[in-house]
Amino acid sequence: MSSTPRATSRAVEPLFLERWSPRAFDASAIPQADLDTMFDAARWAPSAYNYQPWRFLYAHRDSADWQRFMGVLVPFNQDWVKTASVIVFILSDTLMAAPGSDNYKPSHSHSFDAGAAWALLALQATRLGYHAHGMTGVDFDAARQELAVPDRYRIEAAVAIGRQGDKSVLPEPLQANEVPSGRKPIEDFAFAGNFPA
Repeated sequence: MSSTPRATSRAVEPLFLERWSPRAFDASAIPQADLDTMFDAARWAPSAYNYQPWRFLYAHRDSADWQRFMGVLVPFNQDWVKTASVIVFILSDTLMAAPGSDNYKPSHSHSFDAGAAWALLALQATRLGYHAHGMTGVDFDAARQELAVPDRYRIEAAVAIGRQGDKSVLPEPLQANEVPSGRKPIEDFAFAGNFPA
């Protein structure tokens, strides 16, 4: 494995290596059309029975909702998200029903499906010249109340989106880590046959 965190010897689409999760953003506005393009990419994610259980709640930094969205993040995340352009909360519908039916049953794959939608959103953000940083450092109870999320929806994560800024905007302890991270080798997570002993 190369010492470069984002290198691979396989024919991986470069977009996957370009996508990473910085914390330093430049606070510039994201046009709604660009954000809608990210949401459009997310909607093409695969989902069980094409149920598309994901929901996105968002706030632009210049909107009346920005401080409410910031306020339900843990303080550590508030310190760096303050320079992002948009905050998105990703939710998933824990119940599903056949088309035209009101017979809702628990969905096994709601989180899995919402994760697929998040991945496509993040890749589209990268393609447009932005970065998206997902996080679970959220006061989930406060977020549910503040954002009026019904009980049947699971709040999966929050996402900060924006153009990458200079790392000097970050608190000093975070500046050294403001580089793309590497990944485990395939042999650590992909196994032919049974789970390894």
